[in-house]
Amino acid sequence: MKLQKQTGQTLSGHTTRALRFKLALYFFAAAGLLAWVAGCGSAQVYSTVNHHQFSLSADELRNSGIAFITPSTVTGQEEEKQAAAFTFVETLKTERPDFKCVSLPETLSAINRADLGQAYQRMFAEYKDTGLFDSKTLYQVGEVTGTRHLAQLKLASFTQGSSGRFSVFGLRLMETKHAKLRLFFQIWDAKDGSIAWEGVQELNWSEEEVNEDAVSLQTVIGEAARNLAKRLPE
Repeated sequence: MKLQKQTGQTLSGHTTRALRFKLALYFFAAAGLLAWVAGCGSAQVYSTVNHHQFSLSADELRNSGIAFITPSTVTGQEEEKQAAAFTFVETLKTERPDFKCVSLPETLSAINRADLGQAYQRMFAEYKDTGLFDSKTLYQVGEVTGTRHLAQLKLASFTQGSSGRFSVFGLRLMETKHAKLRLFFQIWDAKDGSIAWEGVQELNWSEEEVNEDAVSLQTVIGEAARNLAKRLPE
């Protein structure tokens, strides 16, 4: 059997069968891809949260609220600190609307209006060496923000990447995107300078996607905030 082409040339039966076989492969690959995509979009999240409640009570949390101070990081992502704090605070407000939550910009504005900028800077310089916040400055920040407790995030580690997962004839169609996060969350008592509550979140996030976007820091920070919010006293 021969197949007549528009050019007038003929193809052997063997070539015709090869073309049909290749078309069938493309068809099944496309069908498989559609089925794969239909099952994608949902992330797999593995999370571990540990926390210690020292003196923070549910009544204190509701009555006096918390104010966020500048986060710290050892990940080389210093430029992401304010974005991470914003995502965390907004998620916390949604998850726990029962207490006052002063955002980082609001805290910094109150500090600047009270002319506490230099004292605040010294407090963080000392914190890098000692892991302690100056009790006098903590008290002043609590006063100007109208809260008893001050919250700080510490981004201990964050990595992200991707790997090929599904390909057809050498063409990569699906990737596994993944991210790992380790986040500390401490709440300090501004009245006596003690740590009232602390928690650490370790999170592994993976998802199958057809786009090239990586799993963002904001995505995993939001998930971490939801998990930590559930551990706060209520």
